[in-house]
Amino acid sequence: MRIPRGVLERLPEPVETRLRTVRAWQRAHRVRFGGLRRTTPIDPHWGAGRGTPVDRVYIERFLERHRADIRGRALEVKSPRYLDRFGDRVEHVEILDLDASNPHATIVADLQRGSEIESDAYDCAILTQVLNFVFDVPAALRTLYRILAPEGVLLATVPGITRLPFHEAERNTDWWRFTAASAQRLAGDAFGRESVEVETFGNVLSASSLLYGLAAEDLRASELAACDPAYEVTIGIRAVKR
Repeated sequence: MRIPRGVLERLPEPVETRLRTVRAWQRAHRVRFGGLRRTTPIDPHWGAGRGTPVDRVYIERFLERHRADIRGRALEVKSPRYLDRFGDRVEHVEILDLDASNPHATIVADLQRGSEIESDAYDCAILTQVLNFVFDVPAALRTLYRILAPEGVLLATVPGITRLPFHEAERNTDWWRFTAASAQRLAGDAFGRESVEVETFGNVLSASSLLYGLAAEDLRASELAACDPAYEVTIGIRAVKR
């Protein structure tokens, strides 16, 4: 708050001195936004034009931690992006998509119903940033539980803090943002609470960087690794069909 000069001069000396000290401290510690004082992102594609999007680093760290679960007959959505990278123990790959024109798709189906997908069939299912595009998340999780084999594992990531998709068509089907609590509750209802583990990734700096369109390469490794549960950028879900 700015105090008019005339008011400041009429204050008793000790009060005036103290206020001048406070104002000097405020000027010295004023936030300097620099290149971040802007209302548009630096890169509108989550930083992909600069390097690796921050949330992709977190997704890959989550999958690396659970690489041992990626095995046998495995399912991924849209493309085998992560099965190719982490699936050295995978014996058979299926790719699920709603879009029949997707050349990678081996199963065209909607997870909200999923009657076309075989039951008790998969040792692992990988869903990265998919459930936010599904309106009926509980139905999709019930389908995933059904199609996994006994002791099969779902490895899913969902967005916490992020922006809407760049393309308008995607924006119209991006329904949800999650918290660790909502992810635990939703997956627990389908798989049983004792069969679900949830972990979070992110902090205020990495969250801000993602929103501004900065890349992981713009941050130090320690800054990316810091985890503050108040800033959930990416949420990882591991659920086992017992």
